[in-house]
This record gives sequence, C-alpha cells and structure tokens, in this order.
Amino acid sequence: PSFGFLFDIDGVLVRGKTPIPAARTAFQKLVNSQGQFLVPVVFVTNAGNCLRQEKADQLSHLLGVPISQDQVMMSHSPLRMFKRFHEKCVLVSGQGPLLDIAQDLGFCQPITIDTLREKRPLLDAVDHDRRPSILVGVDFWFKPLSVVLFGEPVRWETSLQLIIDVLLTSGYPGNPYEQENYPHIPVLACNMDLMWVAEAQSPRQVLCLVVFPCRFGHGTFMVCLENIYKKITGKELKYEALMGKPSRLTYQYAEHLIRAQALQRSWQQPIHTLYAVGDNLMTDVYGANLWEKELSSAAAARCRSVLVCTGVYNPLAEVPPEPRDSGSRSVFHGHRDFGFDPGLVEPDHIVPDVDAAVDLVFQLENFAP
Repeated sequence: PSFGFLFDIDGVLVRGKTPIPAARTAFQKLVNSQGQFLVPVVFVTNAGNCLRQEKADQLSHLLGVPISQDQVMMSHSPLRMFKRFHEKCVLVSGQGPLLDIAQDLGFCQPITIDTLREKRPLLDAVDHDRRPSILVGVDFWFKPLSVVLFGEPVRWETSLQLIIDVLLTSGYPGNPYEQENYPHIPVLACNMDLMWVAEAQSPRQVLCLVVFPCRFGHGTFMVCLENIYKKITGKELKYEALMGKPSRLTYQYAEHLIRAQALQRSWQQPIHTLYAVGDNLMTDVYGANLWEKELSSAAAARCRSVLVCTGVYNPLAEVPPEPRDSGSRSVFHGHRDFGFDPGLVEPDHIVPDVDAAVDLVFQLENFAP
C-alpha cells in the first residue's frame, strides 16, 4: 500500500462505549484472514484519560480485530518528544491513572492536583464541605516547574484554582501573587476539543436525522483557565505546546507511527497519502488541511480529510462565514490560538460512515484487498 489511515474514534468508531455498526464492517475489510492489517492504520484520538494499551484493548474488543498499542495515538502521545521536561517536577491535571500515564510518557516527578490539594488544603475553598476543619502543618517539598493538562478534570473549581495558584507563584502555591511572574512556568496542553459526542440523545429531530447533543470537552476547561488567568493578570496565558488534533505536532507524530508500521511489515512502497477519517470539522478536517497547507512541503505524505456523519458533524448545518468586523461575528469553535480559515474546514470528502470511508479510499487508491 502507498497510503494509510488516521482514524478518529469517538463519533467515527464508537459513540461513548457503544460501537457504531459500520465500524466492524469497515475493519473486516482492512485485515486479512490472519487478522493482519492490509494497510497501515493509526487511531488518532483526542482522549487522554488512559494508557495506549488500555485503548488498544478496548478497540480490539469493540471492532473485532487485534490492535496493538503502537497503532494508538492518544492526545498526550507527542509528550514523549518533550524530554527536557521529563526530569522536572510537573503538575498534571485530568482524570484516569494520571501518574501511570505521565510515567509511561517519560515524566519522572509528576504530581496530581489531588496530591497538591492534600499538601495545601487551604487553597481549595469553593466547596465549603471540603474545607479542612482542623489545620495540620504539611511540608510541601516539591515545586512544580511546569503544568501538563491531560484532559478535563472532575472538580473543575479545584483544578482551576490550584493551576492558577501554581502559575501566579512560579510553582510556589500558597505564596503571594507576584506580577513579575510572567511569563509563567510552561504549560503543555493535550486535547483542545470544545465538545464531543456522547451517547445521550436529543428528543429533537431534523428531517428524521437524530441530533446527538455535544458534551463539554477539555477545550471548554481550557477556555475557563485562559479567561480566569487573563481576568486576574490582564495577560494572556501562554502554552509551551498544544497537542491533540488539530495541532501540527499530532499529525507529525501520526505520520511517524504510520511509517513505523510500514517498516515493520517490510512494505517497500513509500507512503504517499494519509486519509484522516473523522467527524469534527474543527479537529479532524482542520488538522488534516492544516497539515496539507503548512507542512506538505516538509512532510513525505500529503493528507486528505474524509468527514463522516455519525458524530459531531451535522450534514444539515452550514459552515459559518468568516467573522467580520462589522455586525455580528460568527461562532468559532476552535481553540483560541488557531485562527479561523474557511478553507481549513472544507473536507475533501463527505461520506455517511466509516465503512463508506474505507470503500471510498480503496476506490481512490485502486486498492483491491
């Protein structure tokens, strides 16, 4: 094969924990009778609340084909490349086995929001029922030198408060805020999705198409963090790196994984084209088009976007026009640091589901399994 697939997961292969029926059919076309993939495949998800092996096991069960962790790219996977932070103490935010995830990525001294709260209980004061009744002196012996945002946490008020404290005190939460602590210590963020599609259904229907309501994603948490920081300091919160679709880092790393698969299988044909199959204009399509526009000259493979209609994308909704200075501004659901360009949210192909996406790519590539 001279091409490979980058599959999104939520809204393309599953909705919540429920497989989308077309997914199993599609993947039977992608493997041979021994269960080996006929083309290189990487699952590129913006989820970040588990280890790659756990996600691979889930996909193997849901899709009925064997999938290895080397085929799975979580939103935090590119953090393996940020070795200069691995030896430093980092504050990690999100949910799931955060310490296991951080250590698997190479971080030697991660601490969680819960640990920080345990060491500095007076900092978390929003929930009156969680305020300590007896104050116990605790030696705070670690100093976070960077902040890693893996995904949306459970108690937003606690995470927002403590992250802001760490940023405004250069890693000494509990100390007075100092205006000269700017730029703040590095922040690395994974997953900028404002919303994602869950299993909850809306009673509203449009032309017999059920509209699945979107749920808050980590991008919504980041919007809160950015605006709180700016409201307090008057300055912009800065990111050392942004990972997860649609970031360039994500597509660079995904291409690396595709080529590693081809090398492992001893496929001699160069990989010329990557097909990014997703359900979200502002992540899957935007990211693929951004890769094609800005990195195609430096990358060995071009990227083509294939949009499915089983997730966030509503085929009845139109892409909003570019914001204008006069009159009302259109709604931009992408991250603050990514500008809106109508051309970047134009998919190369639109298909009903992932099975139709696989058929289309095989046809385009004249590939007969």
